[in-house]
Amino acid sequence: MNPTQKSSPRRFGFVPTLFLCCFVLSPALVAQPLNAPLLPLNELKAGMKGEVWTVFKGQEPEPFGVEVSGIVRNALGPGKSMILCTLTDPRVQNMGAVAGMSGSPLYIDGKLAGVLSYQIQRFETVRYAGFTPIADMLEISALPAPGKVISNPAPIPIKGLDSERAAALSDFRPLQPVFSLGGLAPNVAALFETKFSALGLSAVALGGSTQGSTDTADQPAPHPHLRPGDVVAVALATGDISLAGTGTVSRVDGNRILAFGHPMLSLGATELPMANAEVVAILPSQFNSVKVSNAGAVIGTFSQDRLSGIYGEIGRQPQMVPVEVTFPGNPGRRPLHFAVVRHEQILPAVAATGLAQAVLGSNESGFSKGFRVTTTVDFPGVEPVELSQIYPGPQGFSQGLNDFVGNLSLWLFNPYERTFPSGIRFSVEEMPETPVGTIESLQLSRTAAAPGDTVEITVGWRGFQRDAQELLAHIPVPPEWAGKHLEIILATGPALDELSGHPAAVPAAQLRNFDAYISALRHVRRSDGLYLAVVERTRVFTDQRTMTRELPGSLERIAHGADEARFQRREALVPLWETHLLPDRLFNVQLRRPLQITD
Repeated sequence: MNPTQKSSPRRFGFVPTLFLCCFVLSPALVAQPLNAPLLPLNELKAGMKGEVWTVFKGQEPEPFGVEVSGIVRNALGPGKSMILCTLTDPRVQNMGAVAGMSGSPLYIDGKLAGVLSYQIQRFETVRYAGFTPIADMLEISALPAPGKVISNPAPIPIKGLDSERAAALSDFRPLQPVFSLGGLAPNVAALFETKFSALGLSAVALGGSTQGSTDTADQPAPHPHLRPGDVVAVALATGDISLAGTGTVSRVDGNRILAFGHPMLSLGATELPMANAEVVAILPSQFNSVKVSNAGAVIGTFSQDRLSGIYGEIGRQPQMVPVEVTFPGNPGRRPLHFAVVRHEQILPAVAATGLAQAVLGSNESGFSKGFRVTTTVDFPGVEPVELSQIYPGPQGFSQGLNDFVGNLSLWLFNPYERTFPSGIRFSVEEMPETPVGTIESLQLSRTAAAPGDTVEITVGWRGFQRDAQELLAHIPVPPEWAGKHLEIILATGPALDELSGHPAAVPAAQLRNFDAYISALRHVRRSDGLYLAVVERTRVFTDQRTMTRELPGSLERIAHGADEARFQRREALVPLWETHLLPDRLFNVQLRRPLQITD
């Protein structure tokens, strides 16, 4: 046993020595008490020996020995010092401070002095670690809780600053939790590595969650009452797809929990699931040792993510966004169900990760010929927004993943109201044949017509590995087109949206409220097939997404002067007539032909 155990409060002084010799006490019986007294920073002296409690494997905490080297004053900011300790236990001396030990409590003479939180260098010959003083952690629990709907974007990392360069800038850094991705195939996890890194998440595929598993054997037992030194997880997603960072409980006061000893994502007041966890193994490394863990059931909510640690309460359930992936054309395939935190950047990335797993990460995936993804977003109090996209196969989906995540971010969040989706539903349907097409020709029966005439359009096209075909369309010429110089355009829906002044990405200044935002989403043209349109080039006056032609100049000047961002005058192609052709196929073409209408 570690020699420092003689001064530990886990020794019950009233028990006779003979009794202790006859029974082996398990860590669950000798762990530090919940209400251990605090050791003020000014009473710490170099040379003091202490115990740090953490979980090496499973769920039971164990102690390892340290020796206080000294106090680094103002190391973390004005008035924020760090306790520097030598790791004297041979087990930890070989591996150093481990990612996942964040928050492990340090006891000296039976008193709680601080929590393990910082890695000191990486390749030193004698291992050290930094500890956050317990008084700094206690400040967190006094901070105000978040409101009903809260979300603070994760900090944006410095571009190009990799981990090795960051370590060179400082001799110490927080023991960042390793976020384990559960329910994902390695190839899917690799696709999202850079996306999660951009959010400040160090995510690895080696780890898991028992909540989406059908195997109930050896799952971590629920811990309704956490203890100092217990393993605990912060879950960003739970269910069939999981994303959770593992750390250690620092202090328990009733149902109130302090953990980690350093920030997780620096979100401030937030709302993140607190979950049970178990440690599967520790992977020692001279560079960065990590705990491999499984996240378990959600048992509470973390409401603070601050410089000195995270704070939460057991029993309070967090608000999350449920996500579902179904396969309408394959009723025998099990759907995916998971839930994601309400965060503007994390929700789109994790939701797309679940969809990618469904498409790319299963023996059942297939979809080699192509597939359609229908995304339905439910917002409180309004009709669902539905958007559809066809992909020519798994490779096409992988190549378009960045655009998909970007579009999903656009669909889910708006700059007008703090409204979160109440649910996201993906349906994936396999196409009967490869949905790629090629346009070979566009011919008009005439380039000049009079009111009452009909212009016949012939479109020559062929499907993938199919014979050439022709499609006929008829454009009636109404009297109001008389005397106009028009164009006939054959283009994809997104291209026609762009040409007609209705791009998918709308500047926030051009919309005024959430209803206008939802309306703009509903009026986006389909991305599959082609649109045949008759357009007129004219100057239009725009009010949000509404276009007005021939507005009197006096009214235009008044409106433009009142709000230059909202009211604009510009040239645009205004569709006078359009139809949707060749649906369920993908094209990449834009053809234009002149059409003159005589008087």
